[in-house]
Amino acid sequence: MAYVLLSLILIGVWVFALFDVLTTDESGVRHLPKFGWFLVVLLGLLPGALLWLALGRVRGPEGRQVAGPSAGAPGSPGPSAEPPKGPDDDPAFLRDLERRLQEGD
Repeated sequence: MAYVLLSLILIGVWVFALFDVLTTDESGVRHLPKFGWFLVVLLGLLPGALLWLALGRVRGPEGRQVAGPSAGAPGSPGPSAEPPKGPDDDPAFLRDLERRLQEGD
């Protein structure tokens, strides 16, 4: 039973790495082209998957693609921008809800 579980874990890591290579943007790949990493993971099985996870993809904030202007650009909403409110935090929504409840009585 332990061999079956270990085999399933190893296959899961390999499949995860294979799909990770396929879904990673070309700018988030290091050392080899994306197709090269695909072949390494496909033909290298577990060692190829471990190489991809350790060396092939960019980890951390430098690997993430940000749409739109950078957060430090003037006039762009940065971390200080007000987050969206939920309906229970919106006074206008609460007034309208109270009014509708009063009309229903």
